[in-house]
Amino acid sequence: MPFVLKKYKAVKGKKIQQFLLDEAGLSLSISQKLLSKNRVFNDQGNTLKNGQILKGDYVQVAVFEGHTRGLKPLFEVEDFAVFDKPSGIMVHPTRKDTPYCLLDEIRYHFGEEASLAHRIDAETSGLVLVAKNKQASTVLKNLFENRECNKEYLALVKGQLKNNITIDKPISKSSGIIGIKMTCENQDGKASTTHIQPLKFNEQDNTTLVKAIPVTGRQHQIRVHLDSIGHTIVGDPIYGVDDQIADQCLKKTLTDEQRIELTGAKRLMLHANNLSFRYQDVEYDITSILKDPVFK
Repeated sequence: MPFVLKKYKAVKGKKIQQFLLDEAGLSLSISQKLLSKNRVFNDQGNTLKNGQILKGDYVQVAVFEGHTRGLKPLFEVEDFAVFDKPSGIMVHPTRKDTPYCLLDEIRYHFGEEASLAHRIDAETSGLVLVAKNKQASTVLKNLFENRECNKEYLALVKGQLKNNITIDKPISKSSGIIGIKMTCENQDGKASTTHIQPLKFNEQDNTTLVKAIPVTGRQHQIRVHLDSIGHTIVGDPIYGVDDQIADQCLKKTLTDEQRIELTGAKRLMLHANNLSFRYQDVEYDITSILKDPVFK
């Protein structure tokens, strides 16, 4: 979602926050957000701060303008929606020139105040819950923080896993060269719990399809937990490979064939399959329909 720089004729002597309300037609919450994130500039390109009086000829505002590539919500009600995200799409832009991400679709369909209630990794496919307004965003994010939203994932892992297992291992940042990598080796890490249930073993390629239910919500929790018990997720570009290979995967310098040879697949074989929660006295139980055949 590239940022678009919108240009407005300034009203000299007016405070910037009032200008954004009166002349740019922005809401109070959006105006405050833009100012706090340094996305409002004068005609010299200098950042304008809350309370400043306009002196120049123009005001420039960097805003998201979401565009669509045809992805529509799987399910929606008045306050929220659920997208069934394909693998390979980031949920949020990582830089100002990110060409496309799920937030594009969210803003395109539901407007500026719509937001993500939670996040999943770009290579993870499946369900993402989206709030359509600020009030719903607060309620839905609290559901996740209070562990009142149940999440079920499907993962294809290396090796045969025969029995149900609960993985209780602390998770913390790894000290290696991969900045986003996590580890279970530091006992001072955050307490983390994942329930794993084997569903189907494929003897031909020595992989097991499992259901993973994270009780806590740490970064890369399912991935690092499964790797810690010797059952790395097939296609994982970070876990189960050395840091040099992980670095090449993240920089996308490997061909699909090299990625498959080194990790087992050209994508991370992890799928957010089900979300269940209670919202305004209604129980919701939503299951993904856009699964890779390996998850069926």
